[in-house]
Amino acid sequence: MATELEYESVLCVKPDVSVYRIPPRASNRGYRASDWKLDQPDWTGRLRITSKGKTAYIKLEDKVSGELFAQAPVEQYPGIAVETVTDSSRYFVIRIQDGTGRSAFIGIGFTDRGDAFDFNVSLQDHFKWVKQESEISKESQEMDARPKLDLGFKEGQTIKLSIGNITNKKGGASKPRTARGGGLSLLPPPPGGKVTIPPPSSSVAISNHVTPPPIPKSNHGGSDAATESHYVAQAGLELLDFSDPPALAP
Repeated sequence: MATELEYESVLCVKPDVSVYRIPPRASNRGYRASDWKLDQPDWTGRLRITSKGKTAYIKLEDKVSGELFAQAPVEQYPGIAVETVTDSSRYFVIRIQDGTGRSAFIGIGFTDRGDAFDFNVSLQDHFKWVKQESEISKESQEMDARPKLDLGFKEGQTIKLSIGNITNKKGGASKPRTARGGGLSLLPPPPGGKVTIPPPSSSVAISNHVTPPPIPKSNHGGSDAATESHYVAQAGLELLDFSDPPALAP
């Protein structure tokens, strides 16, 4: 089902390519383009690189009709399906296959060095994408295989939230804030809770001076001294100035 949904995309198109019959490789040192008849190509036409899924296809087609001449499936690059020659960057050896499973190795070459570069890069980019897709798929399978963490509530399970008494960082209850502005702040009382009123000093002028009332004369001579002492004591209390607040004892 997945193969049926895959579509074919074109990776590269080169209008000029030459095909050569190559001799068998004599040793493991690789192919050499100088061993081919480069001035006498066996076929010329157009080259297209397509991809379907993870496999790339090198297709040799007629320039005019587009008829397929040969096709080389590539499942890995670099690999046995496409090899570079040891003496040039413009020639490659590819393995073509037909529908019956038969295969053969042929040489291909480009006149322009830039075309050979595009051919090489197109295959590299495709298989780089294949590698990335494989890694993503592997990671996804590993994630699915891991046990899933169930954070849902079980049947009948409840939770309790306490919002009424919020504590601060030190663990104590939060204190209500005092109102600012408009109100009068009271100073704390002095140590001992007593206010000492300093006695009036004779050297300091009393601003609020009160003149003692006149002492009425009494017909009884014996009571004049007592009456005078009474008024003097009363006048002394009135001489105290309470307009300024008393000084607090240290």
